[in-house]
Amino acid sequence: MSFRNPFDPKAPDKVSTLPGREDPIMEPKPHFVLGTTIAPPFKTETEQGIFGLGCFWGAERVFWEIAGVTSTAVGYAGGVTPNPTYEEVCSGMTGHNEVVLVNFSPVETSFSQLLKIFWEAHNPTQGMRQGNDIGTQYRSGIYWFNEKQSAEAEESKAIYQTELTNVGRGKITTEVTPISNFYYAEDYHQQYLGKNPNGYCGLGGIGLEYPS
Repeated sequence: MSFRNPFDPKAPDKVSTLPGREDPIMEPKPHFVLGTTIAPPFKTETEQGIFGLGCFWGAERVFWEIAGVTSTAVGYAGGVTPNPTYEEVCSGMTGHNEVVLVNFSPVETSFSQLLKIFWEAHNPTQGMRQGNDIGTQYRSGIYWFNEKQSAEAEESKAIYQTELTNVGRGKITTEVTPISNFYYAEDYHQQYLGKNPNGYCGLGGIGLEYPS
């Protein structure tokens, strides 16, 4: 398997990405913490959001702890390779990002509230990395399902950029793009910090609150 320079600021082009496979790499099981389904069909009154904010272990826990979130799952999105493995994503040759799929009740919370948590939980100015985790799979990203989510994401990005600029921080590198495919990560990654409470969590914000 080929590997790319993790400091390369660009994702690989489609020609050089790994071929992947037709079949999913895991059969989704119930959420280890919440006991709910982590895969469709979800309840019709719920909605979904997908976020990338560094290593997905810690990112998933941030979201499953939010009131109104009914389920979460980790996976790969934003790239080309179908049904990639973790090792393939880490090679930098799939174009994928480590992401969290969040299923939530819009009656109890909102996409805007999830965006607030998203911005505050990581540093969105670091490009292809998050802290000491370096590579295209650790980039900041919001992957929207509809135009309403797109508009809310772009507006929140502009708002948080103003806050960052006011305290002398750099430019946001978060990609805001429509979701094309979401591929579930291996079972051992799902709710990792629920199964391993003392496991690694590289997630960390910069201490700057998103304005209410």
